Amino acid sequence: MSIHLPSSARVVLLCGPSGSGKSLVAARSGLPVLRLDDFYKEAGDPTLPLVAGSSDIDWDHPDSWDTEAAVAAIATLCRTGRTKIPVYDISLSARTGEETVDIGRTPLFIAEGIFAAEIVDRCRELGLLADALCLSRGPVRTFRRRFLRDLREGRKSIPFLLRRGWRLMRQERTIIARQTTLGAHPCDRDEALTRLASAAVGRRPASQLNRW
Repeated sequence: MSIHLPSSARVVLLCGPSGSGKSLVAARSGLPVLRLDDFYKEAGDPTLPLVAGSSDIDWDHPDSWDTEAAVAAIATLCRTGRTKIPVYDISLSARTGEETVDIGRTPLFIAEGIFAAEIVDRCRELGLLADALCLSRGPVRTFRRRFLRDLREGRKSIPFLLRRGWRLMRQERTIIARQTTLGAHPCDRDEALTRLASAAVGRRPASQLNRW
């Protein structure tokens, strides 16, 4: 049985491989944004997964992320228009503070991050989901964009970024297939912006009508 919470807002979950342009699309939409990357676990957490055959932490595995806290924040934001979230520093792999996200009376907001697809079913069951999108730019373009961004922001060491980037480039099609299976609609930037605009005015894309 699904449990539906009374809510005044709904969420669009925006996922896709790291570097696929989620933050850019979210910013261009003009909608309020909840950064799901702020719900990463901290370094030293014994539940953090490792890359197979390596001592590197696998920050691209869902187990590196606090699913329950993310869903709770989305539910509170939908219900009340405000919620407190952690501020996470990726370069330190640590939470450095706390901030309040306030969407006011806005009826729609975006929650974006590489693990957004993991909570599609939960948000649907709670009656919070407006849409779920998976961005794709192609493995090579995504690799280049991700590496330059991470290098510019000093997120991790260069050897780590190269190892991670090469691994993710080879896995990109598998990542997108998984996120699609979890309920996210695969699309490029233009289609994502079109669907976000439709959701903002309460129109449901035709591809959803027989699913929800």
